[in-house]
Amino acid sequence: MAETASLREIVSAQMKEAMKSGEKTRVGALRLIMSALKDREIEARGAGKIVSRADELALLTKMAKSRQESLDIYKANGRDDLAAQESAEIAVINEYLPKQMDEAAVADAARAAIAEVGAGGIRDMGKVVNALKAKYPGQMDFARASAIVKGLLSA
Repeated sequence: MAETASLREIVSAQMKEAMKSGEKTRVGALRLIMSALKDREIEARGAGKIVSRADELALLTKMAKSRQESLDIYKANGRDDLAAQESAEIAVINEYLPKQMDEAAVADAARAAIAEVGAGGIRDMGKVVNALKAKYPGQMDFARASAIVKGLLSA
């Protein structure tokens, strides 16, 4: 994958490959990604903005999280067929996301961000989380990171 190629171009090329090799589940998941990326680009263009790589990663993270929630519901209700579909889509989406940071790495990054922005208390939580979002797009669950930051700033 070339660095200059947009995520949409990469996904499009891989979708064509999946179509040629007859991977229906993969093609379906890639179509979902393409559609979401295209929608985001249209939305951004309407606002006069350009979609950044961080925006794309945030979108993919949201898609994976949404499917994980659906997967949990399907498993709880014994819908193994739908659970398998969601699981396959999650696997494809995760191919385009950077490796997720573990709890210890998130805590270390939070401590560094606190020091970097000079946070003195809970009122600076937004600055710290924004610094993490800028530095680690798509690499951590920011809801979990917010809880860690809150704990560190409260201590």
